[in-house]
Amino acid sequence: MKLNGTILYSCVDDEKEEEETAESETSPPPPASIVVGYALTSKKKKSFLKPKFIRLARNKGIQFVPIDLRRALSEQGPFNVVLHKLEGKDWSQAIERLHPEVTVVDPPSAIQHLRNRQSMLEVVVDLKLPESYGKVCTPRQLVIPKNPTSVPDEVVKAGLTVPLVVKPLVVDGSVKSHALFLAYDHISLSELEAPMVLQEFINHSGVLFKVFIVGESIKVVRRFSLPDVTERDISRISGVFGFPRVSGADSSADDVDLDPAVAELPPQPLLEIIARELHHRLGLRLFNIDIIRQKGTKDLYYIIDINYFPGYGKMPEYEHIFTDFLVSLAQSKCIE
Repeated sequence: MKLNGTILYSCVDDEKEEEETAESETSPPPPASIVVGYALTSKKKKSFLKPKFIRLARNKGIQFVPIDLRRALSEQGPFNVVLHKLEGKDWSQAIERLHPEVTVVDPPSAIQHLRNRQSMLEVVVDLKLPESYGKVCTPRQLVIPKNPTSVPDEVVKAGLTVPLVVKPLVVDGSVKSHALFLAYDHISLSELEAPMVLQEFINHSGVLFKVFIVGESIKVVRRFSLPDVTERDISRISGVFGFPRVSGADSSADDVDLDPAVAELPPQPLLEIIARELHHRLGLRLFNIDIIRQKGTKDLYYIIDINYFPGYGKMPEYEHIFTDFLVSLAQSKCIE
C-alpha cells in the first residue's frame, strides 16, 4: 500500500495543455503492449488524460485509444483494458459482451452501488471493521424520496437534529449531484428538491481527508470542509445555505499550518483495511472515500461519501500511480 499526504504542484497553460493532448492522441504512437480503450466525458478526458500522463504511459508501453460510442464496442479494439465512467443499459450490455480477457475498470453493475447515497453508506455499515486503529462510523441519515413538504415531520420522527447536511440522493457526475446544503432549521428543508439525503452534521474542525484508491494504492490529502457549528450558531441562524464547491482541489489544507491534532492523517493500517474491505464488497478498483474525524476525538472517524472514478488528475503523483496500476492489470492477466 502507498500512503502519502504530500501535495505536489505543477502548472500547465490550459491552451498549451489542450494542444499537447490533441497531439498526443493524433500522432502515431510507438508500439504498445497495453492498449487501453477509454469512454469518458469530455470534461473527465481533459482532467484525466493530461500530456504528462500520456507521455509517461507511452514510455511504459501503454496506449490510450478513444472508444467511439457511435460504433459497436465489439467492433473496436482489441483492448487489454477498458476504462470508463458511463452508465445506461445499452452500455452495460456492450461491456458484458466483451471478451473475458479484456479487463473492465470497473463493471457497470458494481458502479451502481455508488450512484445512490443511501446504498453507498449502507455498504460501510455492513463492514463491521475492527477498532484496533480507530472506530469508523457513518452519519445517521434520512432519505426523502419525494414530497419535501413532509420533511420537517420526517426529520422529527427520525430523531435527527439540526444542523443537517443535505445532498442529492442520486450521484450522476453532474454538478447538481454534488451540490451540498447545510440546513439550520426543519421548516426550511421543505424548500429543497427531492429526492435527497439528510445527514447529521458532525463537527470535524473544518478538515476532511480525501482518500484516493487506485487498485491497491492509496493516496490521502487534506481538504478544507464545512466549518464547525456552535450551539450559538444553531440558536441564531435559520434557513438553508448552499456550498457548491466543498473539499475541491482548490481547498487543499496540506500546506496550511494546522493544529497537529487536526492535521494528523488517519492511521495507514486503518485506511488499508477500509480500502481493502470496500474493494471486496463493492468490486471496484477506482474510488475515493471522504473521511472526517469528529472534533475533540483522536480516533473516531466518519465516512461521509464514496465516489467512483474521482478527479485523479488533481491527485498528487497520479501519473505514476495510475500507469503502475494499468501495468499491473495487464501483468495479472498474463499470469492468469
